Amino acid sequence: MRAMSAAHKTPSNIRVFLVDDHPVVREGVRTYLTHHSITVVGDAGDAKEALRKVKKLAPDVIVLDVNLPSIDGGELARRLRRLVPKTKLIAFSIHSSEEYVVKMARCGVQGYVTKDQPPLDLVEAIRHVHQGGLHFPAGMTDVLLAAAPDSLPDLPGGAALTARELEVLTLLSDGFSNKGIAAKLGINVRTAETHRENLTHKLKILTVAGLTKYAISHGLTAL
Repeated sequence: MRAMSAAHKTPSNIRVFLVDDHPVVREGVRTYLTHHSITVVGDAGDAKEALRKVKKLAPDVIVLDVNLPSIDGGELARRLRRLVPKTKLIAFSIHSSEEYVVKMARCGVQGYVTKDQPPLDLVEAIRHVHQGGLHFPAGMTDVLLAAAPDSLPDLPGGAALTARELEVLTLLSDGFSNKGIAAKLGINVRTAETHRENLTHKLKILTVAGLTKYAISHGLTAL
């Protein structure tokens, strides 16, 4: 369904939400994106405001600063992935170091753009991730793949797993039952079952053996 939806959307009707604690940055980005036929449906100056507004707006793409007051961009990215799982996330930061890029990738963003890049790079990143792709700084692909992230941006077949689903996948491949997973993660059994169902649906793998094989091939288990 996601691929079909993306195929019917054009760059002119991508709905973007901005999160940055500097009003001048939000206004500047809004103006530039609007000039390039991308609709900014809302913005926020902190995580709390962002979570409240995003839940109602359900934008296609969220562009968020890495350094935010009260909650940093990484934690906000994790919460947004749970709140609006179909929305794409792009980190927008003054930091260009490998450390920050890997951190945000682990938190589930599909793109990373630095604020000193040409503005058109942000437009291209938004369009790219909206169509299901990834947009990270050149030369960092190997680092990102080797980072053993808590939450991978996008897995083969278009599956996007949350940090919790990756934990469940890892425990399943290590031989834990639904009850054992629930105890290990401090959740109820029904929630563990739901995460497992989501995994089979997203990865199109119906058996524990298949899931285990998948986890091994992606370095998510020591088996």
